[in-house]
Amino acid sequence: MKTATIPPVRVDPAFREEMEQSLQGSETLAALVEVSVRNEIERRKTQAEFVRRGMAAIQETVARNNGIPAAEMIAELKQMLAAARQRQQA
Repeated sequence: MKTATIPPVRVDPAFREEMEQSLQGSETLAALVEVSVRNEIERRKTQAEFVRRGMAAIQETVARNNGIPAAEMIAELKQMLAAARQRQQA
């Protein structure tokens, strides 16, 4: 399979200088850009999966009608926080 190129991106000269200064060892600017793009794509996939699972959980809770009212959950979390703070001070 042939390789393809990433479209060139115009940046401020100061930013390019920062990028070049951040290179490690024999790393090239192209390698830094490729790794950065790959990492961002993976982060976006992970974020999308997180949102998908959250939406599915919400739909399941609504369908089963077994959710906890927000005010009740917030009160419980406040109690947990107060207990944790008390343990930390002891």
